[in-house]
Amino acid sequence: MNIIVFTHPFLASQSMPRFASMIIEGMQQQGHTVESWTARPLFYKLPVPQRFKKWLGYVDQFIVFPLQVKARIKKLSPETLFVFSDQALGPWVPLVAHRPHVIHVHDFMALRSALGEYPQNPTGWSGKHYQAFIRSGFTHGKNFISVSKKTKTDLSRFLPAPPPLSEVIYNGLNYPFYRMSQEDSFVTLSTLGVSIPKEGFLIHVGGNQWYKNRLGVLELYESYVNRVEQALPLWMVGPPPTAAMQEVLNRIGKSGSIIFLSGISNAQVCAAYSLASLLLFPSLAEGFGWPIAEAMACGCLVLTTNEAPMTEVGGDAAYYIDNKPVNNSSAWAVSSALVIEEVLALSRQVKQQQRDKGFAQAAKFDSQQTINQYVHFYQQLVPGNNP
Repeated sequence: MNIIVFTHPFLASQSMPRFASMIIEGMQQQGHTVESWTARPLFYKLPVPQRFKKWLGYVDQFIVFPLQVKARIKKLSPETLFVFSDQALGPWVPLVAHRPHVIHVHDFMALRSALGEYPQNPTGWSGKHYQAFIRSGFTHGKNFISVSKKTKTDLSRFLPAPPPLSEVIYNGLNYPFYRMSQEDSFVTLSTLGVSIPKEGFLIHVGGNQWYKNRLGVLELYESYVNRVEQALPLWMVGPPPTAAMQEVLNRIGKSGSIIFLSGISNAQVCAAYSLASLLLFPSLAEGFGWPIAEAMACGCLVLTTNEAPMTEVGGDAAYYIDNKPVNNSSAWAVSSALVIEEVLALSRQVKQQQRDKGFAQAAKFDSQQTINQYVHFYQQLVPGNNP
């Protein structure tokens, strides 16, 4: 197949570029011809005040780049397949909607926030219109791959009619996470300059996005610390704390032990998972929930939110708590802290049984298996191909 992959421009986040790279490299390894297309910064480079940069970026993305695409596609064969690595690239979909194409769909948190469905994340006037612009674009699509059943269900809400093809293909882990030995884990983490407690520790992996609920993680940990005589430390893998998070940290004080680890490698994250007693992952929402699968692949027990897609990724290998309510979060933190205690108090045998379930569950998210499923789906869209 000849494949053109549309990717994000000017993006600070690393998750979407990694996903696009996984598609490109996976297809190339299977012998397909792959090219990446995206908008390049032209007007964006002009020396103007920072507040105008976003709008100049829009000129590059939605005026200049579409003109370039219209000229370039005239030189491509009708069998060329166009792959959108994210539905947020929706404004470009009408450019190739009449040709073989597929849209990878990750989550609709931004769109649902713009519609007022997440009061935790209010959206301004320009944000609402931008999400409407994205939606008006991807609704021209005909073929979709969603990362979870939850995402597919949301997609069906936002399309005017059921599309010809809409399937769920779970993400594949983009790093070979596995259970490292204690010795190898200690060596791998030795360069971080942190004390590694032999009794274990709790861990959270994620950024400061509202839906990651890092503030809720700290509130949950605070309740846990207040309930027990000797609390396990908490490792927060991700960016430094926000001002709101710092307020909770000040309340916890020396009664708990919390360290923030920023910019660590995948190998170090793998080592941390392998040593950790429990992953705390009480996300308010997700498209997939990478850390759940990553932790299970490393033999780390998982405590996450009892809602899809977390329940899809965790299956019967994870433990669950209610989603944090908008109001009365203190009661949520207290009841959830009790679950932490219960999980940590389980016998060694029961914990090992749960780890074994986790290994089996994580095996469902094999990257090569995911690529093979993509190939099968893509081949259905190209004239003359037999999947």
